[in-house]
Amino acid sequence: MKIIETSIPDVKLIEPKVFGDERGFFMETWNEHTFRKIGIEATFVQDNHSRSVKNTLRGLHYQIRQPQGKLVRVTRGEVFDVAVDLRPGSANFGQWVGEHLSEENKRMLWVPPGFAHGFLVISETADFQYKCTDFYAPEYERSIIWNDPEIGIHWSAKESEVLLSNKDRRGQSLRQAGAELRTVGNP
Repeated sequence: MKIIETSIPDVKLIEPKVFGDERGFFMETWNEHTFRKIGIEATFVQDNHSRSVKNTLRGLHYQIRQPQGKLVRVTRGEVFDVAVDLRPGSANFGQWVGEHLSEENKRMLWVPPGFAHGFLVISETADFQYKCTDFYAPEYERSIIWNDPEIGIHWSAKESEVLLSNKDRRGQSLRQAGAELRTVGNP
């Protein structure tokens, strides 16, 4: 397994060992011992799978309580995956990391608790799968607006092409999110 450091040290890009031949391939996507050796000590409690069409943007989601660490990957298609540091007091607060994840490159991204997460579908469709370190708690879920100028994410789709849920269309600003997180004392 190869670990590629990102501009935010706690977010890790992971390239698993892939064994392939004319029959197909095999790869290990989670092994607690292996991940502990690279500094990811996570207990996963929930697995999720979404399928989305091109230009769907999901995010930027986070929970003000029960923050979720996520190990994310794409099993069909390609996405541009983004993590935004929302940890109050972090030297990287408001900074983002973006990586292309696809069925071809088989890369995974570790998004620690305390980060907002989102992705944009680049291919015609994409299957996105992720493991979570805490349960989904809709009463604590929040969304930061995808095009917040203070964060400045370089998405590859035009605003007129992006497909958003109503919830994501009403996302708040980074500034609002930071104020709320400081109030609730999220890590």
